[in-house]
Order: sequence, then C-alpha cells, then structure tokens
Amino acid sequence: MAENLNEKKPDQEPFRFFSLSHPNKLGLGFNGFSQNPPSPPPPPPPPPPCVEVLLSNPEVSSSSVKYTMESIYLIGDLTLHKGRVSTKDVFGVSNSDLVPGKYEGGLKLWEGSLDLVKTLYNESQEGKLSLKGKRVLELGCGHGLPGIFTCLEGAAVIHFQDFNAEVLQCLTIPNVKANLAKDPLLQHSSHTNEMEKKTSSEIRFFAGDWSEIHKLLSHNSTSECQQGPESSSNHDCRDGYDIILMAETVYSLSSLHNLYELIKKCLSRPLGVVYLAAKKHYFGVGGGTRQFRHIVAEDGIMEACLIAEVADGSSNVREVWKFTLRQ
Repeated sequence: MAENLNEKKPDQEPFRFFSLSHPNKLGLGFNGFSQNPPSPPPPPPPPPPCVEVLLSNPEVSSSSVKYTMESIYLIGDLTLHKGRVSTKDVFGVSNSDLVPGKYEGGLKLWEGSLDLVKTLYNESQEGKLSLKGKRVLELGCGHGLPGIFTCLEGAAVIHFQDFNAEVLQCLTIPNVKANLAKDPLLQHSSHTNEMEKKTSSEIRFFAGDWSEIHKLLSHNSTSECQQGPESSSNHDCRDGYDIILMAETVYSLSSLHNLYELIKKCLSRPLGVVYLAAKKHYFGVGGGTRQFRHIVAEDGIMEACLIAEVADGSSNVREVWKFTLRQ
C-alpha cells in the first residue's frame, strides 16, 4: 500500500497549528531576554457538550453552508464521494487546521483517511478482515470515508464521532448520504429517511470530547470488560464495537490518554480490533504514532502490528497500525 495518493490538492497540505499567540509579540528585552516573565497562555475553552446529531435535526436539513462534492478514485474498483465546505463558513476561521477547544480539523480531508480506506479494502480483499455484520465506530471521523466504506461492505452498525457537531451536520452526514445514494445528488434530499432507505445498517452520529463521549455511545463496553481480556468473556462484552477506526487522531500529545481510555471502554472483547492511520510525528503539537504506541505498550493489554507505511513526499511518513487485545 505504498502507492501514491491520487489527489495532490490543498486537502493534503502539511499540518498547521493555529497559534494563540502573535509571532511578532516576543516581549524581548536587553540581550534577547524578557524584562518581564511571559504570562502563561490562557487555558483552552471547555469542550462542547456531547450530543447525538440526529438526521431530523433542523440544522442538518436546513444548513446554509455551501457543500460541493467530488469523486475520489482510491484503489481497485473503489470510488468514493467526498464533500468540501469552508472553515470560514462553518466556524468563522480561515487558513487554520486547528483552533484548540473550538475546531479540531474535521473539515479537512487528511491523507490518513485515504490510507485507512485503502488498508481496509486490501485487508478485505485478502480475507484478513470481514466487515459484514460488524459493529464499527469511527473516532474523529471528519469526512467519514473509512466508516462509509465499512457501511458499503455490509457493517451492521456504523457510528461516527467527531469533536464538532458542525462537522457532522455540514460534512459527515452529507458525505454519508452521497455515498449511499445511487444518485449522489440525492444527498441534498430533504427527506430525513432517505439514507435509511439505502441501507439496513444502523448509522448514528455523535459529537463531543473523547473524555466524555463514551457516555452517549450505545455500544460502550461494560465495566467488566475494562479490567483486561483475561477477565472478560464474549457474553460480557458483546455490546462493544468490533472495529474502531481512527485516521489522524493522534496529532495532539495532550489528548492521547483520553483517546486510549475511550478505546478501552468501547472495544469489544476479546476479538475487537483497532485500525489507526496517522503520521509518525506531527510537528508543532507533539503527537504521532510513536507516542500513541508508547502509551499502548505501557498499558500492556494490546499488541500492535504495522500494516502499511506510506512515504510519497506529500507529507512526513505515514503509517497504518492494527491493534488487537493480547490473548
């Protein structure tokens, strides 16, 4: 899976961190030292409340945000539709991939999302992954293409999660509709049950921070499942997700522990699997696959397997990892 990505568009620009400080206001005094100690940066605002975004919400059916759509050829005979909306129209910011506490990059199509879809396709083609009838959770979904692929392959449950409800309303839901409709233009349909007519899968959308979102997810594992694989049985943990998908979710060092704890709360035991597609390192925010794998290794209940490495020159090296519970 080392082939180049087909698109070389603004969606694939390097990660940019939206700084809260002005680069010219350095406060330097004599000999380059500050005369007054710099004040600590203000804490980020509290995360938005956790909510389920329903297809019947007025914000979904009456959004005035401009949504344009294009098709992406990915691999084999697989082509998916992806939308494009403006961060300025949705959040009032421009030229920013991340505004801490307000916007977490969900409107941009990151390279890892396409890497993950290709990996799932290859794993399915090679008989290493069966998606039919599975319960799937995509964390930090944004465009939702990996979750959409699992739906097209027969997954029984697909739950999409993003930090921002606006991302789900303006981008994820229209993308899901476009990819499930025989005619992609049906994604503009005002009928809230149009999507349900196209699939027998349970498709739901949840917005909120990783530290709290497990309280809303209907396939959250029981407390017994969180103690370790040796203390669990299939019966105890049948409500967990069979597959958890993540693309570019490990960019921020400060959020990795919350992300990993959420995975442990939601993964089905003992056979649940996690797929992560991300960059080795995210400059400016400290995260990356190495840091996340370190947290997993320290906990000791999961083992990691490198599935793919992509070094195509469009960004720093990207990887796809599979995590499974130790037996």
